[in-house]
Amino acid sequence: MLLLAAALAAASPDIPLGEARHALTAGRLDQARTMIANAVAAGATGEPVDRLLADLAFARHDDAQALNLYRALLPSHPDDAAMAEQAGIAALHMRDVREATALLRTATALPAASWRAFSALGAAADARGDWADADAAYARALTLAPDRAEVANNRGWSLILRGRWREAETELGRGASLDPSLRRLANNLQLARDALATNLPPRGAGESDEAWAARLNDAGVAAAAQGERGRAIAAFSQSIAARPAWNARTAANLAAVEASR
Repeated sequence: MLLLAAALAAASPDIPLGEARHALTAGRLDQARTMIANAVAAGATGEPVDRLLADLAFARHDDAQALNLYRALLPSHPDDAAMAEQAGIAALHMRDVREATALLRTATALPAASWRAFSALGAAADARGDWADADAAYARALTLAPDRAEVANNRGWSLILRGRWREAETELGRGASLDPSLRRLANNLQLARDALATNLPPRGAGESDEAWAARLNDAGVAAAAQGERGRAIAAFSQSIAARPAWNARTAANLAAVEASR
């Protein structure tokens, strides 16, 4: 029986490729990588291998490799919603908002688009500060998956970026009831609650990310000077979250207040 199985694998590289896909779907990433290598050794080549390698890289959070492989594959598969979705998410993780937006718009225009594609499209809109597009994308994601905590988390984070603390708390609280184990959601919920508890100012209409972050930083400095440690930490944390680029001064302010007792 073992000899027969080995002969079949050698004769048909598609057999180990199929097994590799099954292992990848089940989350057995190391096993999938080994099986893909075995399939290549048995003669497997071309797009089936490249697609598996792209999906494996995506699952392993190797976004650069995944995106490069998907870029090569997508022209031959313009109607593959899953491929465009994962390429878009990989680009978003790499902070390439322009490419992520284009890829995710391609994915969400296809009939098989998933809630993940719409939720990621909302996140890309947040990165551009396009709240109307973000709201539309999250609304569609919620329609497709009303019980996914990940959608509530992304939408709650979007509301945090706008300084809409109460709405953010409500949405993140809903998400926490769906999946209390989602760590980043719990952290975002705490941010919203800290903002409410310390009465941080709301974001002004049309206020830019830089101006909003600077105002929050100033509120933190003022709170620290008055000995209001909790308010200062909340303000500095929100400033870092709101600013599109890392700001060493605000980070240093936060570290100094957190170190104080």
